[in-house]
Amino acid sequence: MNLIEKILANHSKHTVVKPGEIIDIEIDVRAARDFGGANVVKNLRDNNLSVDDPKRTFFTFDCNPTGSDQKYAVNQQICRIYAREQGIKVYDINNGIGTHTLIHEGLSYSGSTAVTTDSHANILGAVGAFGQGMGDKDIAAAWAKGKVWFKVPKSVKINLNGKRPEGISAKDVVLNLLNEFGANKLLGYSVEIYGEEVDKFTLDERITISSMATEMGCIIILFTPNEEIMKYSSVRAGRNLELVAADADAVYEKVFDLDFSTFTKRVSRPGKPHDTVEIDGVALQKIKIDSGFIGSCTNGRIEDMAATAEVLKDKVVAPGVMLKIVPATEEVWAECLERGYIDIFKRAGALVSNPGCAGCAAGQVGQNGPGEITISTGNRNFPGKQGKGEVYLASPEAVAASAVAGYITTPELIPAEPANWDFAFNPELKGTKAEAKTASEERPVEVKGRVWFIKEDNIDTDMIFHNRYLTITNIDEMGPYTFDNLEGYEDFAKKAQPGDIVVVQKNFGSGSSRQQAVDCFKALGVQVILAESFGAIYERNAINAAMPIMTYESMEPVDLKDGDIISVNFETGKIINHSNNKEMMAEKFSEVQLEIYKNGGLF
Repeated sequence: MNLIEKILANHSKHTVVKPGEIIDIEIDVRAARDFGGANVVKNLRDNNLSVDDPKRTFFTFDCNPTGSDQKYAVNQQICRIYAREQGIKVYDINNGIGTHTLIHEGLSYSGSTAVTTDSHANILGAVGAFGQGMGDKDIAAAWAKGKVWFKVPKSVKINLNGKRPEGISAKDVVLNLLNEFGANKLLGYSVEIYGEEVDKFTLDERITISSMATEMGCIIILFTPNEEIMKYSSVRAGRNLELVAADADAVYEKVFDLDFSTFTKRVSRPGKPHDTVEIDGVALQKIKIDSGFIGSCTNGRIEDMAATAEVLKDKVVAPGVMLKIVPATEEVWAECLERGYIDIFKRAGALVSNPGCAGCAAGQVGQNGPGEITISTGNRNFPGKQGKGEVYLASPEAVAASAVAGYITTPELIPAEPANWDFAFNPELKGTKAEAKTASEERPVEVKGRVWFIKEDNIDTDMIFHNRYLTITNIDEMGPYTFDNLEGYEDFAKKAQPGDIVVVQKNFGSGSSRQQAVDCFKALGVQVILAESFGAIYERNAINAAMPIMTYESMEPVDLKDGDIISVNFETGKIINHSNNKEMMAEKFSEVQLEIYKNGGLF
């Protein structure tokens, strides 16, 4: 049997397995991340399932290790609570990338099996282990049963013959493989890589190559551990481990012999990891960059950090370029600190963040914006994967060199002077004076509508428009999130109608300066907000946005009830409750407020 067949057979009731057979396999490590972990918990709870073996079951929080996103923070806490109930270990947000943790902790090693909600779990092939990313239903079943069904894949053997060229990094190796096989020639295969030079590959290099099996369409890229890696795994596991290797007469569907000596330094062009070109070729023509990212499960190891430090030492990032560096794990981060790499990175002008996945999966560091050109060590550059800009994939050395040069290049070609963006003033972009409003655009000074009477003080801006929605800048998209964090009014946006009037009590809009907390009401067509008092910043924001607001002393004179129909005159301050014909006076618009309101806003 070949390597994948050996591993699967050892974890099943079968002595021999063959491609195409569907078998149940025992899973040594069953993990879930913050991305998908909460759904795993939901599946278990909804189906009244218990955890088969808590000692083999783990949470790894790596997608958003800063907890900076509310949705991630909620999911992480759901997982923590479940872990406490079930006695499950959590590798929390201070730990780093989960698949790397499994290797560091000696949980994954030669011949072992693991599943997790990470599509790059096949990275474990770096130590000769079977690792697979699976959906939350699969993972929940693995947690409950300890086993999953799996179809034994066909296998391919790749021989890298000849000498490794000088300066060819592990990332270059996998980009050359992508150039050779594309995104689907190895689709569905388990791949084993061999060669005299391959046996010399370090653990970090094997991790880089195995991590991009997914981008090649492979089930997994497996390496047979050398003596050094077996010693590493045994020390981390705390016991002597046995090497699991393919039989000498193993059968492969295909065998490819590649000339290693022809491999070149390459970069993937935006949108397709397999669309690779030589980095110093004419196809790139010194493409200027806005940002660089070094990290991810592909290139966040200590050897990657060392290569980066070597390039950045005594250099600075080019003007107009932002370089972001994220070590893969806390262990790597600590070693960077001990070796002085963090100091080198900071002196070069880079941003260094805590360990984690970073730019992948909309993580905490490494995203880019529309029109931004990034060179990244990540494994994917699909549109939208690392943001809304364009992403080139390259080695840590190339990314660091490009950040210093200001354009895509290699360390040996860094220029004496970096490229600089032209910030010359363009008079054509200068704003022009707005035309005067016409009579047809005049705004009413008296409005009439249905009342929402919310009898609460201190309704803050997070209750009005929560910070998890602050990336929304289009006012037309803000309405549905109004009051969705105000207890009892989470469905306000669904029930509100254009023309409604909101009446609240003291200190409405306290908190942050976010304009969305005003504009969300405009998006819903709310005509006016009445309050006993407003937060100072909120008051200014509303007036400047021509969102009518007024203060009142008490609603007792008009005996106001939720759902009443009232009219409000901004010039006089008169309020009439048409449901009972009672009247009262509120504070009318000031001269400035009325002028801005009639103008349609401050601008």
